[in-house]
Parts: sequence; structure tokens; C-alpha cells
Amino acid sequence: YKNMRWAKGRHETYLCFVVKRRVGPNSLSFDFGHLRNRSAGALCPGLWGYGAPDSVGLCYSVTWFCSWSPCSDCSYRLAQFLSQTPNLRLRIYVSRLYFCDPEDSSAREGLRMLQRAGVQITVMNYEDYFYCWQTFVACRQRVFKAWDGLHQNSVQLARKLNDILQLLSPHQGNAKPI
Repeated sequence: YKNMRWAKGRHETYLCFVVKRRVGPNSLSFDFGHLRNRSAGALCPGLWGYGAPDSVGLCYSVTWFCSWSPCSDCSYRLAQFLSQTPNLRLRIYVSRLYFCDPEDSSAREGLRMLQRAGVQITVMNYEDYFYCWQTFVACRQRVFKAWDGLHQNSVQLARKLNDILQLLSPHQGNAKPI
């Protein structure tokens, strides 16, 4: 998950997730886990074979912590899925931006498409990495140790993501509150 500019493994995505399910005004359940794609060029984890939640009245809030932001193809498929699933809200925290360097990249447009679909996209900061460590990784003997440049890289990537998403005017999105 290191947020370094030249991180290896552009075709290797790790995704940690938390699912909150509201079944009534006073009833909430949690589930969490992690996924990893296994072959180069595969779709981002989490998009294979999952249909829309089938129970009317159930509300889902899903939080993803990803090593890369979604590619343009995954963004399109995810936005399509969300348009058919009004009872699902998605928040995505990313460690790095996937091929977003060129100004006209399809990956940039994919992120804007997700924002229009109501997805909250954020670059991970120290607190997010610490949360992931404690929730998905930590062994009792091991303590999270930040790497050199974590904060600076997070700030730089957050600015870049903000610049990408600012091209979307506020009235164009239909964001769902999380």
C-alpha cells in the first residue's frame, strides 16, 4: 500500500473493505475483509460476480481501502452497478492514483464518473493507513510504522485528486451522503 510515486505492481490491487448493513432504525451489522486480484490486467477486486443487494429496505454503506484508484474500465462498471443499486453508498480510499498523469487520461475521467455516481473518493492519509493496519493486518507483536514520505506523498496525491475532481462542477454530481 505504500503511496510512493514509483511503486511496483500497477496491475496488482489490494482492496480492504468494510460493509455496514442497516436492516432497521436500530439494527446495523458489519462485515470486513480483503481481496487481491491475481493476474495482470484483471479487473479491480470487488467487481466480480456480485449482484445488487436483493432485499428492499436494506441500506448498505461500503468503504474500500485500495492500493490503486480504479482504472477507467472498473470506474465505468462500478458507476453502472451503482446506478442500479440505489440502496448502496460507496466510499473509496486510495493509496495511489492509477495512470492519472496525462491530463486527458481515461483514468481521470473514470474518477470523475465515480464522483458523479455519488462515490466519495479520498487519498489515504496516516490515520487511514493506521486504521487499515489495525483492522486488517496487525498482529499483536507488530506496530504500524509509517514509511519515509507517507505524509508528503498523501498531501501531493490528495491535491492531484482534488484537481482531477474539481473539473466536475458541483451541480453535475448527484452525491449520496454517507
